[in-house]
Amino acid sequence: MIRGLDISYIRRFLQFAKPYKTWGLIGVAMLPLSIASNLLFPWLTIKIIDDYLSVGEFEGLPLLIGLMVGVVAVNYIADSCYSFFLRKTGQFTLFDIRMVLFRRILNLPRTYFDRTPAGVTLSRLTSDLEAISDSFVMGVLSMVRDLINTIALIILMLAIDWKLTLIVLTVFPPVLYITKLIRDKLRSMYQITRSALAKGTGYLQECLLGVKTVQLYGAEEEVERRYADYTESFLQAQLKSNKYDAVLFSVITGVTTITIGLIIWYGSGKVVQEAVTLGVLIAFINNMEKVFVPLRDFTGQIAAIQRSFAAFDHIDELFQEPLEEDGRDLISKETLGDRLQTFESLEFRDVSFRYAVDAPWVLKDVSFRLEKGHQLALVGTTGSGKSTILRLISKVYQDYEGSILLNGIELSSLSIEDAMPLFSLMQQDVYLFDESIAFNIGLGKPSVDREQIHEAARYVYADGFIKTLPGGYDMELDGNGGNLSAGQTQLISFARAVAQGGQVIMLDEATSSVDSVTENLIQRAISRLFKERTVIAIAHRLSTIRHSDTILVLDQGRIVEQGNHEQLLAQNAVYAGLLQQADNPGDADGHDGEPNAVT
Repeated sequence: MIRGLDISYIRRFLQFAKPYKTWGLIGVAMLPLSIASNLLFPWLTIKIIDDYLSVGEFEGLPLLIGLMVGVVAVNYIADSCYSFFLRKTGQFTLFDIRMVLFRRILNLPRTYFDRTPAGVTLSRLTSDLEAISDSFVMGVLSMVRDLINTIALIILMLAIDWKLTLIVLTVFPPVLYITKLIRDKLRSMYQITRSALAKGTGYLQECLLGVKTVQLYGAEEEVERRYADYTESFLQAQLKSNKYDAVLFSVITGVTTITIGLIIWYGSGKVVQEAVTLGVLIAFINNMEKVFVPLRDFTGQIAAIQRSFAAFDHIDELFQEPLEEDGRDLISKETLGDRLQTFESLEFRDVSFRYAVDAPWVLKDVSFRLEKGHQLALVGTTGSGKSTILRLISKVYQDYEGSILLNGIELSSLSIEDAMPLFSLMQQDVYLFDESIAFNIGLGKPSVDREQIHEAARYVYADGFIKTLPGGYDMELDGNGGNLSAGQTQLISFARAVAQGGQVIMLDEATSSVDSVTENLIQRAISRLFKERTVIAIAHRLSTIRHSDTILVLDQGRIVEQGNHEQLLAQNAVYAGLLQQADNPGDADGHDGEPNAVT
């Protein structure tokens, strides 16, 4: 009934369950008691009816009745312990799976998040894992116990009266065949259901994150229509699953009723002929419930397990997704020694890059060298390759041509763990957690203490406004810093970059959306406190560019000009044209220009 692929999922689950095998073994040890008590009950039923009630003998009957009560109590305790300990094992196992998946997601390449909606990944860690918890753990526990109990009862029934048992066994092959057919249908339908749910969850998250934009431009109707389409797909898939589940349930229920009727018809005649005792017939009818009710419930268990296997399929995609450094020949920490303790230089040598094999080149033969303590500015029109250079340095993308050397070591041969502590990146798009300001600066890292958080805030002149806020550094932020101004969120993000201790500060148009006062604070912080650090800035404002040691002017992925501010102005070429365009109140396309700004 379970294909090889399903067995691989069970093996993976059991691999995670190893630390909790003691609890699992205690639960499994309860199973023989449960089976033994189930087998004793029909034997005691036959004994009481045939040896006592049928012949009017009551001496010793209370003892047997007391024994039957004891058997029921043992069965209850055994089943309870079996369920409790195995469920406990399952829940702790799922906790470990959840943490391993979360850790794996944190180590997935950033290209994964470029192509995968956040809501889809969220669905893997929430609804899919819940499906495994509710369906796989509970379903398998019940199915295993019921299966063993059913086999044991059939063996007992064969020993009591094989002819009556044959009536039961004759209906098993068609029932199992029908179950298998519908099971396969359920498996495919649950795959579609889980996929539709993941897509809907992903789109829902996008809508919630962008709800202000939706409301601003009056796109509610279109967004609602698209979400309705996703929800309709999920509804239709769910309805089809319910249809197959209902068919299977009705088939089993009908077969159970027919079989009990046949046993009563055939057994009554045998009782009249005194070929079968009344106790045996009653015991058989009672056992029919114990055999067919689990078989009927088995359909629900199958449906639940199919849901869990569909969820396993989705979760397995995360396990199969290659990690950031998979397949790369990296230099070990022992070989590196202290060569990356201090930043010395960064060099690009004829670096070319494109995002896919069949995509156009984004960078073409880019070469430059950056020394410790210098400032480098990247300028150029949109799409010229500025942000791509920062992404390569940050190891967001690694399949480049040419050579990138960090302290003379090829960057692609270094792990992110070894290379990235030298860098701190302040991005244009700031994300603040719904936590305290102190947490958002230090990110809760033990290596960043309270004094370092305060010092980082002072570095960027954020300390002044933070102290005026209710709660100061302990003020809770909400809605990605919605209770702060844009300039304040930028300053906190800049303080975060400083607090992380990187010797190279990378600014990805970090001052592009702040007011001139805030920008001035950031520039003062850079000029005063980062003389011993390297700064790489995607320049947006003239004030950033003017104080840079080196300015790279990019156009269509190539460096077309290189030098400091004065040198490039003297050339009166591309850079000078960009400055002139920035100083004009409007450009050639009729758009308003921003004073002292470069694209």
